[in-house]
Amino acid sequence: MISDLTSPDAGTAPGEGPAPNRSRFGYAAVALLLAGIVLGAAIGLLVPRFRTPGTDSVEAGFLRDMSTHHAQAVEMAMIAHAGSDTPGIVTLAADIATTQQAQIGYMQSWLRDWGLDPTGRDQPMAWMPDAAGSVVNGLMPGMATPEQLASLRKATGRDLDVQFLTLMRAHHLGGIHMAQEAEKLSDNKDVDWLAGSMVAAQQGEIQLIDDLLEQVRAS
Repeated sequence: MISDLTSPDAGTAPGEGPAPNRSRFGYAAVALLLAGIVLGAAIGLLVPRFRTPGTDSVEAGFLRDMSTHHAQAVEMAMIAHAGSDTPGIVTLAADIATTQQAQIGYMQSWLRDWGLDPTGRDQPMAWMPDAAGSVVNGLMPGMATPEQLASLRKATGRDLDVQFLTLMRAHHLGGIHMAQEAEKLSDNKDVDWLAGSMVAAQQGEIQLIDDLLEQVRAS
């Protein structure tokens, strides 16, 4: 969980001063002390804002884009879970759907905690330097086209299995690329942790997908 930052103690009011005939040095010292108290209070209020990712940050852009990316993976997984007769694929689809839906929950919750719009107004992948060309027809890396999704919804049997595994493999490769870049660019430990978890999980699932594809094609 993201820890809350608390404001530093603004200090206590200075005690009784010296006799009325203070030197100019004494007045300057008091003025500096008061200025320090005011500055300390101001920093206490502002530091959380400095450390909380802004709407144009890498972290916000990644969480918004990956929420959209994950939502498509959940949709494809649910189609396969409902339509496949292959136990291994049914299990994989359930794992993908539950894991990525939970991660969407993390990401949307963090955006709300930061006081940010969950969708934003930037173009997809705007948070990643040199991302030109990675978005094709509005789709982020690895995402299935509307035509591919329509075909997956209509597919049955072996055809459904092959389409799902092929699309999900490409989807995972695109997601891994995005997560690796986010982990490299982000300064937020929670985002780094989540991005690293995504990379590890999806790399493992790609190996499983390859094994299942080999089995399905051989059947």
